[in-house]
Amino acid sequence: MIESILNSRHRDTAAQRFYSLCASLCVSASLCSFQIKAQTWTMQQCMQYAVEHNHEVKQAELDLDNFKAQKTGAIGRFLPAVDASIGANYNFGRAIDPETNGYTDVSTFYNGYQLSASLPVFDGFSRLHALKAAKASELMGRHALRRQQDLTALNVLQAYAYVAYYDGLVRMALEKLEETELLLWQTRLMEEVGRKSAADVAQVESQHAEAAFELTRQRNLYASSLLELKKEMGLPLSEELRVKSEEFPTEVPVDSVEGMAAANSSLFTLHSSLQVARYQMEASKHEWHQARSSLYPSLSLSAGLSTTYFRTLHSDATESFGNQFKNNMGEYVGATLSIPLFNRLQTVTSIRRAKNNYQKAREAYLQKQLELEKLSLEAWQDWLGYQKQTEQMIKKVEADSISYQLTRRQFDEGLSTAIDLHTTSTQLLQSKATLLQCQLMAMVKEQLVRYYKGEQIWIE
Repeated sequence: MIESILNSRHRDTAAQRFYSLCASLCVSASLCSFQIKAQTWTMQQCMQYAVEHNHEVKQAELDLDNFKAQKTGAIGRFLPAVDASIGANYNFGRAIDPETNGYTDVSTFYNGYQLSASLPVFDGFSRLHALKAAKASELMGRHALRRQQDLTALNVLQAYAYVAYYDGLVRMALEKLEETELLLWQTRLMEEVGRKSAADVAQVESQHAEAAFELTRQRNLYASSLLELKKEMGLPLSEELRVKSEEFPTEVPVDSVEGMAAANSSLFTLHSSLQVARYQMEASKHEWHQARSSLYPSLSLSAGLSTTYFRTLHSDATESFGNQFKNNMGEYVGATLSIPLFNRLQTVTSIRRAKNNYQKAREAYLQKQLELEKLSLEAWQDWLGYQKQTEQMIKKVEADSISYQLTRRQFDEGLSTAIDLHTTSTQLLQSKATLLQCQLMAMVKEQLVRYYKGEQIWIE
């Protein structure tokens, strides 16, 4: 029974090799066609596209426009207010005659015109503090937009790193599959000449199936990470996208510790998140002072012109419109002084709430300083760590590659088993994957260091 199975396996060897080569060619052709159709994007291109098309960035731009409108309104409060009004009345039945101030029962038409202007002279510096608060809010909006752009770029950077990582694993898995196909073909030939046993062929077939499974799994992970990258970029999910393979240096430069201090020297003046907290504190401070201005008296001036036109209907004795408009013209000038006495403690409550908001904003600013300093130091330390790990993993990949080549030669000569070959091959693949991960993480941490230094990482 066993001999018949082995004989049938020998007869099907050529067909299996043919089908394996056809499958490999189909896989390579599909990958080539995908690479030709898809657009290749670099990391900077992905981040710049996301900054221009992200919906949260658009919302931050609209918030900034609202702050600008608020500033324009604060400036307008220093200008006089001018009003014009026109009124017309048609009276019928019993009414008061404007000329005699007596009752009449005739129908009349009354038309009035008025132009008035008012200007606040002193309001306890409320308008001044409102303008300063609006200016601080505008600057806060600008830095909030910058912060949202930076956060969007960081999210895209992380998603891009995942795509690049899984793209590298797919290429490694494809190489592994092609290698196991060749190894399976050689093992079957060696079985035919009696140099390998059926157990060796079965073990290599298991490795080939495992490599095919791993390729399928990595492709699925790559597709998922690609969808996440498109979402973060704001790119339509139906469009094709392919990231550019990063070329990493073989020798990684490690910066000195003095560079860490230089990196953090500009943290407190350039970082967008800290600037948002700073101008939020400034706006809260001026809002507090604006609330305190309600305790002071206010003085305002006013002036105006008014005239009227009156006509008794069905009567020819009415004076002309021009004469009435000129003769009924009147002017007035006035001044108003308002002294706050008691408004049911509303002013005291507003001042207390505004003061608490200012103190909260100040504490948030100090907390943001500590937080950014900690995150900046962590990013710098992680960057140095991944640089060193990358340098170590480069050496490990070279050693594992030599070990695998020696084990492969021993397997061809019958001095090692398929299990030994699988062990060294898996170790080499894991080392390559870890090296790729360290290289990508070093790239991400480098961009984080630039981000905490206040640089725009999405601009080349």
